[in-house]
Amino acid sequence: MRGRSVNLGFAAAALLMMAALAWLFMLVPAEDGVREWTGSLNPGGWMAWTFPTALFFWVIAALLLLFTWLAIRSPETPRKGVLGIWTTRGDRLFISLLGSAFINLAWLGFGGTPAWGGLIVSLIYAAAVFRWV
Repeated sequence: MRGRSVNLGFAAAALLMMAALAWLFMLVPAEDGVREWTGSLNPGGWMAWTFPTALFFWVIAALLLLFTWLAIRSPETPRKGVLGIWTTRGDRLFISLLGSAFINLAWLGFGGTPAWGGLIVSLIYAAAVFRWV
């Protein structure tokens, strides 16, 4: 019975996350039917929230929700990777997020915009972390 309630709870959380994403999408300003993806979601607000910024935090929350569900659904035993340290899925997620932050900062510092290249390098780095670390 407990497993069913946990799955229902996570299904409800996933629906809530999808509703939040739809709400964020509706907040994107549009002029003449064309959405301005980097426009402010809160004009005149104290912080320049844009859709890409909000989407970044949404993805982090979705990853935490997914990894929590995975940890409950199929607990993992730590494994020793190429770095010689014992890691779990959550550890590898943290390592990949931290490394990706530095990769993107370096990309902006040395290469400038657009930042798509840094994102691609970060995704390759995260795949490598989950495979070998």
